[in-house]
Amino acid sequence: MKTMTRRLALTLGLAATLAASAAALAIAADKDLIVFDWSGYEAPGFHPKYVEKHGDSPTFAFFGDEDEAFEKIRSGFKSDLGHPCSQSVVKWREAGLLQPLDTSRITGWKDLNPGIMAMKNLATTDDGKAWFMPWDWGNTLVTYNSEKVDEKDIQSLKAFADPKFKGRVSIGDNVDDAYALASLAIGLKDWTKMTDDQFKQASDFLRQVHKNVRLYWTDNTEIVQAFTGGEVDLAWAWNDAAVQSALAGSPIKAKRDTNEGISTWVCGYVLFKDAPGNIDKAYDYLNAVNDPAVANVLVKDWGYGQANAKGMAGVDPAVLKGKGYDDVEKFVDKTLFQSPLSSDLKLKMIAEFEKIKAGY
Repeated sequence: MKTMTRRLALTLGLAATLAASAAALAIAADKDLIVFDWSGYEAPGFHPKYVEKHGDSPTFAFFGDEDEAFEKIRSGFKSDLGHPCSQSVVKWREAGLLQPLDTSRITGWKDLNPGIMAMKNLATTDDGKAWFMPWDWGNTLVTYNSEKVDEKDIQSLKAFADPKFKGRVSIGDNVDDAYALASLAIGLKDWTKMTDDQFKQASDFLRQVHKNVRLYWTDNTEIVQAFTGGEVDLAWAWNDAAVQSALAGSPIKAKRDTNEGISTWVCGYVLFKDAPGNIDKAYDYLNAVNDPAVANVLVKDWGYGQANAKGMAGVDPAVLKGKGYDDVEKFVDKTLFQSPLSSDLKLKMIAEFEKIKAGY
């Protein structure tokens, strides 16, 4: 990371200076609602019905990664809603940071993708309480410069450790994505079952990758600039890296059909236990982002899916196919899903990844 656990970052021309002001109130608007989010998600296109109803966007505070957000909230920072991802939901809930969601107040709750909703300990707990509204989901996958990299040379994820790519590789400064890559590379698709030997194999692979790394990217702006500026040719990146690079006119493509597969994650919104703002507006915001029409923005401009299945069904089939969402069940089922890890394993990964990046 920095020990970064997720995920989405600055896109659509937003300045990188926003990301630098992590956990600071960067966009002050409707003072009755504070949303603690990844930089970039303050875009009004994600919540038009909230603006229509209240005349302005909420106030947004930004974080650079989920561990940073966790520590900020735990130390007393006050917010109403937060935007963690699948790896962090259990940790945030068990730390007592969250309050259950009243799903009767969330329009379209029953329209959320059944495959995502069935994931254990994600949206709901065994007692039937809901803690997390899935919203955006996508992949970390091979992304490459199609004019400089022969696709046949990257059919395997082991290409990241191939000496021919020395100095041309980038992976995220993100322990979850790094170990998702390494897990897939050693043939492990359920990282919750990782043995000590597999942990060593995965770490050894990342040490080999480190020899080729030009930079560890920290947000989408950085990796897009690295691609468009010719600094790197091969990356393990989120969907929007290829989308935004292509929009900038660069020959950057994403590859979904590697031998070992891709990684899938789900992010969404939670309601903080000590939310200081207007609870009605909090639910208005959840309903606004969950509106099916928002799927068009997520898919077309960011390359991500919306958890609202009705929203995805309303997107042009050609656009869905182009972004890789034409077979949703296959998309969810045939990848390494970044599900919550035990705290012991997560801490091991964090410590080891820091060593790897330092050259040890």
